[in-house]
Amino acid sequence: MTTQTLSYEVSDLDFETAVLDRSLDVPVLLDCWAPWCAPCRSLGPILDKLVEAYGGRFVLAKLNTDESPQVAQAMGIRSIPQVTLFAGGRPVDQFLGALPEGQIREFLDRHLGPAKEPPEAEPAWGPLDEAEALIADGALAEAQALLDTIPEAERDERHGRLAKRLALAASAPAGDPVALAARIAANPKDFDARFTLAALHAHRGDFADAFEQLLDIVLRDKADWREKARLQMVEWFEVCPDPEVVSHGRRYLGMYLN
Repeated sequence: MTTQTLSYEVSDLDFETAVLDRSLDVPVLLDCWAPWCAPCRSLGPILDKLVEAYGGRFVLAKLNTDESPQVAQAMGIRSIPQVTLFAGGRPVDQFLGALPEGQIREFLDRHLGPAKEPPEAEPAWGPLDEAEALIADGALAEAQALLDTIPEAERDERHGRLAKRLALAASAPAGDPVALAARIAANPKDFDARFTLAALHAHRGDFADAFEQLLDIVLRDKADWREKARLQMVEWFEVCPDPEVVSHGRRYLGMYLN
C-alpha cells in the first residue's frame, strides 16, 4: 500500500464513502484541521509519520473543517485539531489537541496493537563467513582456495584463525579412537593415548572432547605432559569456533593449574 493511499483528503461530498464505508475494511483515523490552526500544522507531520510506521494497519483521512462545514457540524466539532478513529463504520475513540507522538502511539496501540519494528538487516555474508562454513562442511580445498583469494593486506586476525583451523582439519593424526579409548580405560594416566585422542577430536572439530582429554592430563600430571597439554589447549583456543567451549576450557584450565 502506497503512502498516497494511506493518507488522503476528504470532504463533505465523500465523507460517507471515504471514512464510514472504508472503516468497514480498515480503521480510519480522521484528522479534523484548518489552515489557520497552528496546533494542527504541528500535529499533521506526526500523523503522516505514524500512518507509514503502522504499515497499513490504519489509514489517515484529513478533513479541512473550513471547507467541510456539514461534517464539522454533524460531528459537533468545537475545537481543533480533533482526531477520531473510525472502525466498523462508526467512531470508536478520539483525542483533542496536538498530542506528542508517544501519546498518539498509546492511543493507536489501544485499538490496533503496537507498530511492528522494521526487521534488522541481515549481517553481510563475507568471504571469511563462507570459508568458515566450508570448513564446517568439510570442503577444505574450497575453503583454502577462498582464503587464498583474500589479499595479504586484508588478512586480519580472523583470517589467521581460520587458516590455523583449516590446517588442523587438513592434517589427520594417526590413531584409532576406539583403541585409544580402551587404553585410557585400562590406564587413566596413559597421557600419550589421551593426547593423541584429543588431537583426533580436534581434527574432527570436536573441541569440547579434545579439551576434556587435555584437562584430564593437566589434572593428573604435574610435569612435562601437563605443560604440553596446557600449550596445546592455548593453541586450540584460537581456532575453536565455539566461544562457550573456549570459555569452559579456559575456566577449568585455570582452576586445574592453581
